[in-house]
Amino acid sequence: MSNSTDELFKNVISHAKEYGFVFQSSEIYDGLSAVYDYGQNGVELKNNIKTYWWKSMVQMHDNIVGIDSAIFMHPTIWKASGHVDGFSDPMIDNKVSKKRYRADQLLEDKIAAYDTEGKTDKAELLQTEMDTALKNEDLPRLRELIIAHEIADPNSKDKPDWTEVRQFNLMFSTQVGAIAGESETIYLRPETAQGIFVNYLNVQKSGRMKIPFGIAQIGKAFRNEVVARQFIIRMREFEQMEMQYFVRPGTQKDWFNKWKETRLKWHLALGTPEEKYRYHEHVKLAHYADAAFDIEFDFPFGFKEVEGIHSRTDFDLSQHEQFSRKKMQYFDPEVDPETGKPFGNYIPYVIETSIGLDRMFLLTMINAFEEEDLSTEERQDSRTVLRLHPCLAPVKAAIFPLTKKDGLPEKATEIMDKLKVNFNLQYEEKDAIGKRYRRQDAIGTPFCITVDHQSLEDNTVTIRHRDTMAQERVNADDLEKIIGDLVSWKNLLG
Repeated sequence: MSNSTDELFKNVISHAKEYGFVFQSSEIYDGLSAVYDYGQNGVELKNNIKTYWWKSMVQMHDNIVGIDSAIFMHPTIWKASGHVDGFSDPMIDNKVSKKRYRADQLLEDKIAAYDTEGKTDKAELLQTEMDTALKNEDLPRLRELIIAHEIADPNSKDKPDWTEVRQFNLMFSTQVGAIAGESETIYLRPETAQGIFVNYLNVQKSGRMKIPFGIAQIGKAFRNEVVARQFIIRMREFEQMEMQYFVRPGTQKDWFNKWKETRLKWHLALGTPEEKYRYHEHVKLAHYADAAFDIEFDFPFGFKEVEGIHSRTDFDLSQHEQFSRKKMQYFDPEVDPETGKPFGNYIPYVIETSIGLDRMFLLTMINAFEEEDLSTEERQDSRTVLRLHPCLAPVKAAIFPLTKKDGLPEKATEIMDKLKVNFNLQYEEKDAIGKRYRRQDAIGTPFCITVDHQSLEDNTVTIRHRDTMAQERVNADDLEKIIGDLVSWKNLLG
């Protein structure tokens, strides 16, 4: 990271705490590593991101429905999915500092350092060598690369003494059952996708769904990350927004390309510059996939995955058919033009779109954060503003009585009572108007509405726009339409 991007990231983290977006979990007990709480403004922003995703994924599609599956699931599900035997990261320890790291992340950081130094050839070569080692599951080779490129311990100045690289399973386990010795080991789900797959038949039959159709879900997942870093990028408790799209075998490539394009458009609709995003094709495919791309965002610490689009073939449903001994087949009555007969019974293929909600939250904060210099020849001035899309803004409007007397608070409260049914609002009467504007700018509020003495005479108010700071006089009865037009989901969903 350059000094400027490093400073930006630190400022966003500080801003997130100061203005009630994100807090360290259990902070009064010195915190719990890689676990965070969302504050009063953070939960509103997070819920608005969820709503945008849900509306675009479920409400705007006739053939996609949502579910909410349980976090606790039968342990055999994770055996069938491959998580019990294969859900692990390559870990390496430094014997000197007693610190543990992910081997692939140490190498990725070195690649990023080479790029920053202009050593692109070295970066490309190391990337290729690392990808090959990961694809072949060649753990000794990962250690050789770490040593050959003289990778230091990020948290120690002493020369490292690296252990062998070994796999570390990321699933949390717990016990179900009240009697010791009779309890059963179950897992906190490491992903939400399996809850969709095991409910595929229930949804298809109860909803009379026809191929192609999708099932969407937003929910918590849990991974025992050994290396916690980069704020809410990598957490032990996080939230996913996933959609599994069930298609006829042989059509998966077309659907994969469609969803890949559709999902990037969803991101760009928020107004993020296109150059901030890129696709990254997986060199090492997961055991269940025949194609995989990530949508990556240019964070201050480099491009990182925000969303994955995967062609999962029929692996998951086939595995659950095998382990549960329940048929997962779908009867397709449509006529195959080549044979003139119905396509008949088959296990559907699946296209997955999976977005990390917490990463999307951080992306949104970084993209919106701006420290704006408003200085003139006469005086120094500045403001910190979150230029959030109005649909995502935690507070849609703030209402200010100019003073605490002369009936202005009562008039302001009257206006607020009419609007708060449809919009999340804030009321403020403390401090000068300028200070109140700055506080609202800092949490991304699109409108500030000031009630003054003229308001009592003609029912007009001053409305001030966050991005331009322009002010205009409007009738208070028009506020619902003015605010509603700006924060309408139509602006994003078309």
